[in-house]
Amino acid sequence: MPDIPWSTPTQAPTGAEVYVMASRFETATLLGAFRFFLKSPGIILQVRKAPGAHGVALRARVFSRTFLTVSAWEDREALYRFARSEPHRSSSRAASASMKESTFTFWSVPASELPITWAEAQRRLDEQQAGAGR
Repeated sequence: MPDIPWSTPTQAPTGAEVYVMASRFETATLLGAFRFFLKSPGIILQVRKAPGAHGVALRARVFSRTFLTVSAWEDREALYRFARSEPHRSSSRAASASMKESTFTFWSVPASELPITWAEAQRRLDEQQAGAGR
């Protein structure tokens, strides 16, 4: 399945620090993966309209039942406002029933480092997962 490439809803101010979140979701079933994938474009569209959003991308590996996301935000509160808003709030609650595993990691970078690469997001998710396993 194709990725949804990085898009920049609102350019971060030059010299600003941005708050970044990367996530990895693994669904328990292929049906759960298809459901997750079908909801993804709507959530990406929601991010693109969210106040304080500076970037978003999705890597969908439906047949492997694995999804990666990365997004950049004005600050932590902008991310949390988005997460609590609809349709993300209801979709994430519904998706949790079909999740086998979820990993999240957060960090800050200068706006000049956007867009975040998949290699960087993957490295940070791997570190987070390794730290959680201790």
